[in-house]
Amino acid sequence: MKRGYLGRSLWAAWLLFVTVSSTEAAETAASAKSELAILSGYGITHRGFGDTRTQVQTVDLIGRFGWFLSDEVGVGSWYQGRHELLTELPLHLVMDPKTAIITGAYFLGSWKFTSLGPWLPYAFAGGGVVYTNLNLPTMGTSLNFSYQGGTGLQYLIRPDLAMVGEYRYHHISNAGTGTPNEPLNSSHFLVGISQLF
Repeated sequence: MKRGYLGRSLWAAWLLFVTVSSTEAAETAASAKSELAILSGYGITHRGFGDTRTQVQTVDLIGRFGWFLSDEVGVGSWYQGRHELLTELPLHLVMDPKTAIITGAYFLGSWKFTSLGPWLPYAFAGGGVVYTNLNLPTMGTSLNFSYQGGTGLQYLIRPDLAMVGEYRYHHISNAGTGTPNEPLNSSHFLVGISQLF
């Protein structure tokens, strides 16, 4: 009898905690003006994908600042969420085939879904300019261009603080400004933390 009462009480307390957390999370996701995030992870090119022939592996560090451009759109629908503009400063440390850096700036558009309580899935796409001293004979130039797209998931561990997991497809090439022009088509797997303001 006591064990059953204790179990039901713990279950009710857990449901109350989840409900409060989800409510606070929904309010934060709906009212935040901006976010600041730091992401790190690993990237690897896909040889044979497009004209990519060289395997390049990177350790990634990305600083991100995001501005929310809208209030919630589609409230009550499956796509309920907010538009966000992301500016990123990446540092890709090349570990293979030799040590080098890839760095620059990315500008991305994002849609963040806000109807799942503390879970905030998002999708993004955009591009930017990068410099590299990788000096692959097949790349042609040190100044290159990037486009990318991906998806991620934030989990609010506090109303204003989220853990982040993300996947992105990433393309780098010189856009025909030099020859040769082997692109680096790669996947990047990132984790990090984000502060909402």
